Amino acid sequence: MWHQTTATEILGIQYPILQGPFGGNLSSAGLVAAVSGAGGLGGYGAYTLSPQEIVEVDRQIKAATDKPYNMNLWISDADAPGRAVTDEQYERAKQLFQPYFDEAGIPLPPRPAPFKPKFEDQVQAILDIRPKVFSFLFGAPSADILEQCRKRGILTAGAATTPDEAIFLEAAGVDMIIASGFEAGGHRPSFLATAESSTTGTFVLLQLIREKVKLPVIAAGGIADGRGIAAALALGASAAQIGTAFLACDESNASPVQRQMLFSDAAKYTTLSRAFTGRLGRGLTSRIAQELAGHEKGILPFPLQRIFMSSLQKAALDQQKWELVLFWSGQVAPMLKHTRAKELMQSLIEGTNTYFNGLTA
Repeated sequence: MWHQTTATEILGIQYPILQGPFGGNLSSAGLVAAVSGAGGLGGYGAYTLSPQEIVEVDRQIKAATDKPYNMNLWISDADAPGRAVTDEQYERAKQLFQPYFDEAGIPLPPRPAPFKPKFEDQVQAILDIRPKVFSFLFGAPSADILEQCRKRGILTAGAATTPDEAIFLEAAGVDMIIASGFEAGGHRPSFLATAESSTTGTFVLLQLIREKVKLPVIAAGGIADGRGIAAALALGASAAQIGTAFLACDESNASPVQRQMLFSDAAKYTTLSRAFTGRLGRGLTSRIAQELAGHEKGILPFPLQRIFMSSLQKAALDQQKWELVLFWSGQVAPMLKHTRAKELMQSLIEGTNTYFNGLTA
């Protein structure tokens, strides 16, 4: 049966369907519970949370479901940790973004303060709550952290955007590899080379990684229906991770406007840009992303650029100036059909069943 894979066996789930964990307060305990309760693996993106908030979210998830779930962190959550923005950097950013703040009728923000990375504090909370799966982006945890996960029965999954990153993660000792194709929405989790040079599509990346590593590989990016899941499994994936389709569901913590945009004509066009956060990420095409392509020198390091842009994002949303807003989305958004997680899961399962049953008919 298609749903009996190495991933389902070790994860203790019924179907090889994972919900992508969304950062930036877009995840919700309700969505995690809905996906896990339907036989998949729900995921929660916790990289912006404090250790105390992680514990509270975990309490909410465990109160809603007794099924396995995934908690996700970023290994590297700052591109210039503890470093102040220089006068030159701040002036370049001001000149580049002044017209957009003027358009929204708000003042430019003050220089962002240095950012202190959170991962070392957050990971202890993960070890304490013991989720079934601990997944991570932008690298691999230390050997000591991975060993502590093994002792606590926590499975680990690292994201790779290139075969070299997959080899690195396998050598580090993770349990599973998430092959993150460039079609995916959100940040590109590259860590061995620049994100701009790590833009292989999901199904090519999946095949290349399967040639290089022995670990179970999870295909992520450009999958939103049963045919996509079937294609991933046929190419050697042990499971498929789906992000944008679940982000569009009512149970996610995305705003109503964000969800509406994913079902609009605007969803036909997405762009990779650093303009909103400082790290390369895919979202619905906006005027800011288009006009600032090639002007990356004026963009602050992550997450200082995100902090710098936060007041503009809020003002643009309040004023319905969508061309100034970042709405995360993968390229597959025009295929979205479902607004409820349970219905989406049923469709994914039935669609994959239909495809494989057709092969044997």
